[in-house]
Amino acid sequence: MPFQNILCTNRGAIRTLTVNRPDKLNALNRETIGELQVAFDQAQHDESVRVVVLAGAGEKAFVAGADIAELQSLSPIDAQAFSRAGQCMMRSIELLGKPVVAKIQGFALGGGLELAMCCHLRIGSEKAKLGLPEITLGLLPGFGGTQRLLRLIGRAAALEFCLLGQAVSAQRAEQLGLLNRVVAAEQLDDEVDGLADRLAASAPNALAGILDAVLVGGECSAAEGMDFESKAFALCFSTDDMREGTTAFLEKRKPVFSGK
Repeated sequence: MPFQNILCTNRGAIRTLTVNRPDKLNALNRETIGELQVAFDQAQHDESVRVVVLAGAGEKAFVAGADIAELQSLSPIDAQAFSRAGQCMMRSIELLGKPVVAKIQGFALGGGLELAMCCHLRIGSEKAKLGLPEITLGLLPGFGGTQRLLRLIGRAAALEFCLLGQAVSAQRAEQLGLLNRVVAAEQLDDEVDGLADRLAASAPNALAGILDAVLVGGECSAAEGMDFESKAFALCFSTDDMREGTTAFLEKRKPVFSGK
């Protein structure tokens, strides 16, 4: 389907989805959230897609937050529906079963940081700024930000983020574990492309198993998580890719994974 607020491009097995509202610093409104939901559903069911890169248009922002003009008009009932729609969309990204890489070149604030946090890897330009400033609007994060931030950086740092609402530098975000890597602005495209290429060359079923084991198994008790991991490990033994990977290792060559 054609999108109004998202650009979709493909490079081999890598699909890039770009939030395209640069005049609004790519702010999330209801229409954009709905389009992201559809776009990620399409990526999940397209077997030719192995990796998704999520980006924002322009140089200033990944996504600078929710659309404040739209928020101001919401009733409490509408606000809860908006929150749940955003949470549902972001949870579907988290559980996509394919790696999703956030490319953060500028501001990732409020809903934008929440969107980045549901991605599996986050690569930032040294110019990036990250924060949850909802408290300055008399609000709190509504797309799962309190919960994901807590799990990513711990209680003390998460409370500081949410209670003070101050944005931090990319370097500080990397120290906290919020960003996986920080690179010079002119190197961001190459860094993300190289990472996506490496992921796309990996065995898709093994990638999906790792994502499930960490994201789903990690929400269980340790014993349940171990059992989840063991079953995912065993499932890999039913794949052609496992046989290709082990054979290539023994033959001292690079494996070529088919996704089967």
